[in-house]
Amino acid sequence: MTKPYFVLASSSPRRKALLADMGLTPDKIDAADIDETPQRHELPRQLAQRLALEKMRVVAAREPEGYVLAADTVVACGRRILPKAETVDEVRNCLRLLSGRRHHVYTGVALRAPQGKILQRLCDSVVIFQRLTDADIEAYAASGEGIGKAGGYAIQGRAAMHIRSIEGSYSNIVGLPLFDVAQMLRTCGYPL
Repeated sequence: MTKPYFVLASSSPRRKALLADMGLTPDKIDAADIDETPQRHELPRQLAQRLALEKMRVVAAREPEGYVLAADTVVACGRRILPKAETVDEVRNCLRLLSGRRHHVYTGVALRAPQGKILQRLCDSVVIFQRLTDADIEAYAASGEGIGKAGGYAIQGRAAMHIRSIEGSYSNIVGLPLFDVAQMLRTCGYPL
């Protein structure tokens, strides 16, 4: 039996690797190029859900056959949405804010099945960082690992030694909640 056509609407190497962990290799990777700016008064969880749905719709319009999976991860401290750190200074600023505090990692997931059915989920994981010293922050920022990462850190890397605890899905914090994705695919008839 051949597997149905599967498109990952993301260029994230972490999402591709997470799917591989569950034995799923996309037939195509087609990243949606959308404006990810939060709307006025938009809460972090709403942003993650909206962006995942928008990404899925853009790619599904280009890929009418098969399954299209999109996701968006948002790191939030209270109502404050942390950026995808693009500079060392942004990594430092994120870590200063997260130091000694708990924060949420929200990932919105949207799936369009070939018959047109659309499923959405939101996964919420809680992460607690230890109190970071200036030296901790400087060493992590200098590593470059936080560049391009939501919230300025990668839990699957050096940042793990500063994380006191997590509640919820680890794979969600990396960028894709695998339990939720598997449930969505099964619901839509995708053979795993």
